[in-house]
Amino acid sequence: MNPPLPEPELLLAWYDRHRRVLPWRDDSQPDPYRVWLSEVMLQQTTVAAVGPRYTRFLARFPDVHALARAEWAEVAEEWAGLGYYARARNLHAGAKALATRGFPRTMEALRAIPGIGPYTAAAVAAIAFQEPVVPADGNVERVTARVCRVEVPLPAAKKQLSALAQGWMAAPAARARPGDFAQALFDLGATICTPRNPTCALCPWRGGCVAQAAGVQAELPRKMPRAARPTRHGTHFLLQDARGLVLVRRRAETGLLGGMLEIPGTPWRAEAWTEAEALAHAPLTGLRWRALDGVARHGFTHFELRMALLATRLPGTAEVPGHAWMDLESARTAMPSVMHRLLALSGQDAAPRETGGAETEEPSR
Repeated sequence: MNPPLPEPELLLAWYDRHRRVLPWRDDSQPDPYRVWLSEVMLQQTTVAAVGPRYTRFLARFPDVHALARAEWAEVAEEWAGLGYYARARNLHAGAKALATRGFPRTMEALRAIPGIGPYTAAAVAAIAFQEPVVPADGNVERVTARVCRVEVPLPAAKKQLSALAQGWMAAPAARARPGDFAQALFDLGATICTPRNPTCALCPWRGGCVAQAAGVQAELPRKMPRAARPTRHGTHFLLQDARGLVLVRRRAETGLLGGMLEIPGTPWRAEAWTEAEALAHAPLTGLRWRALDGVARHGFTHFELRMALLATRLPGTAEVPGHAWMDLESARTAMPSVMHRLLALSGQDAAPRETGGAETEEPSR
């Protein structure tokens, strides 16, 4: 038998007093495009990082039609630095479909849009269209695991936690305000029921929390240990011409970092590259390359990447098929974080924060 659930009225009353002020929240009539955009941006990215990027993205693509009309290179440039670029591809693909047919108003219909998964569909349906569904992100799973004292570790517990969270929608108060109730759960997990050191004394659901009553709230939700990620290696070539422009190329449209700009280099493989092996992949031959000190490291979903950097300058300039010359600032703006780590080796950029972990729909709020 499932444990009794706390009253949604208590959580909604707390939310009305303590809700976070966020740029994508609208108390009048939430715009489904803005809700969708915020939910996609928040996947694997913190609220603090998303806030200014969300505002900038909206200034460039103010509605779903503007996003649908944009070329992928424009979207990729605007997304650069946010990581997990499959999100941007899915967003762009979804915009093209939505611009034609409009936003569906139900979770099931939203699931049929290219690039919209079950979590995002539930979030847009609840917040923008008041459908009585609970989008179960990491915060909701954590709150539910503690309130109901679910000992099964994640990810095995996901289905159970989602069903328990959905159970709150049986209450009239939650059904009357589905969007607010979902966001109240988000805020509770982000500000009170935090992963470490939850502030239970301030929690509106403290009286009904089974884990808190047993003193095990900080131990939940349990998680299976992560498998070690393999390491891959690459060597890249930082080439600048007499004008100070840097040589770049665009990655293949499909695959990891598809369509993003990069500093040219070797493929990424399990074995480290010797300098002689790497030079066979240099964009120009007959140059004296200098190996820069240090190794650039970056965490992807399924592997850790370590990169060496060779650098040189041309006395003039040259045409390099499949490549382009760009000023350093424009290139940096359009490049993903992994390339910023290489620029940091050259002293021309500060390394971005570490990224990594599984690419899922769960937002990092």
